[in-house]
Amino acid sequence: MRIPQALIDSFQSIKGFDLETFTQAHEQDNSSISIRLNPFKISSEWSLETQTTTSEANDIPFSKNGKYVNNLPNFNADPLFHTGTYTIQEANSMSLEYLLKNTVDLSKNLRILDLCASPSGKNTHVASLISAESILVSNEVISTRSDILADNMTKLGTMNTVVTSNDPKDFGKLSGFFDVVIIDPPNSGSGLFRKNPEAIKDWSLENVALFAQKQKRIIADAWACLKEDGILIYSTSSYSPTENEEVTDWICEKYGAIVLSSPLRFYPNEKGEGFFISALKKNNSEKETYVRSGRPIKNNSRRTQREVFRPWIKEIDNYNWYDVKDEFFLINSEHEYLVNVLQSYLHIRKAGVKMGKIAGKDLIPDYQLALSLYLSDNINRVELTEVEALNYLRREDITFPQAQKGWSLMTFENFGLGWAKILPNRINNYYPKELKISWKS
Repeated sequence: MRIPQALIDSFQSIKGFDLETFTQAHEQDNSSISIRLNPFKISSEWSLETQTTTSEANDIPFSKNGKYVNNLPNFNADPLFHTGTYTIQEANSMSLEYLLKNTVDLSKNLRILDLCASPSGKNTHVASLISAESILVSNEVISTRSDILADNMTKLGTMNTVVTSNDPKDFGKLSGFFDVVIIDPPNSGSGLFRKNPEAIKDWSLENVALFAQKQKRIIADAWACLKEDGILIYSTSSYSPTENEEVTDWICEKYGAIVLSSPLRFYPNEKGEGFFISALKKNNSEKETYVRSGRPIKNNSRRTQREVFRPWIKEIDNYNWYDVKDEFFLINSEHEYLVNVLQSYLHIRKAGVKMGKIAGKDLIPDYQLALSLYLSDNINRVELTEVEALNYLRREDITFPQAQKGWSLMTFENFGLGWAKILPNRINNYYPKELKISWKS
């Protein structure tokens, strides 16, 4: 692989750069494969390869639930992937966890914005680190990508997350709203040349300069939404100082921000790809200008609805919900006001966990509920073999002659996959059509 000489020349003066090691790394075929376990569903000692205790040698040092794996299966054909027990994430990008833990008190009730959340797995990574009382807003301006974000959050299983599809400038209207803003903007992607060699053809110093301009514009558009003393986490998968150190220097010069620690700069090796990440603190006050009062989220006949939800949701009395076009979403009670504020300014694709629709006195359960952490233990479940699980995920016909009639949660390794309705003469497969897999053995 031939790395552009102009790129090499641009960072040879950076401390710690070694040309020989850098060149050798790009001559390797691949780096290790890395995943991150979902701590809400499985423990950090679980291993994907053996489903038993894994050795410390496989641990990613800066992420409690990050693991290197030797033989990752085709994740699309792995039912466990579809249950949300793990996600694929580049190892060095998990350094976000290290930086957050060293700059933010994650035990506090926080409002966090991941402004450019797609396509990486950092949004679920952040959500796995915060308290249940905190709230994470994950944004992606491209609608189809925001759908992917929403599905990632569904697999995580928690309710303290919101997915939006907005231009960064829309967040500037929420002045002083967020404690933490994470920005991983579009960039030249030179740190991922090993994974995407074709990208080398599009790399140039001119494109790097254009990306840097775009990065500054995104930061400028959203800067107002970060509160005084709030933390900005800025990262890219680019090597170029123009997109990294020079952008953070610009933030400090323009807004008076303070760099909290030395940026982390990763070069490719057998353990991961190129990555840059830094943390800055906002050092000027921002007057809150968003609407602080507002009507409660619309809930008609709340007592009657609660009794419909009670057989399905654990501890339903501890939560609230709202409805959109007759679909009901479960949320933390303390987040009702926040969701109301966000709805006033943003296009929300998902907030909380969609429970489903009410038909008479019954709930028609939604797929999101099947993968959530709040489903009642009394719900009927059907444990599937791997073959049965793959057939279910392909929305093929499935049969269980002795199964209990009615709604049943389809599970694999005791983790929820989705719903099926068992009738006297057939079984209706309710796995979402837009998510069905096409893989064949």
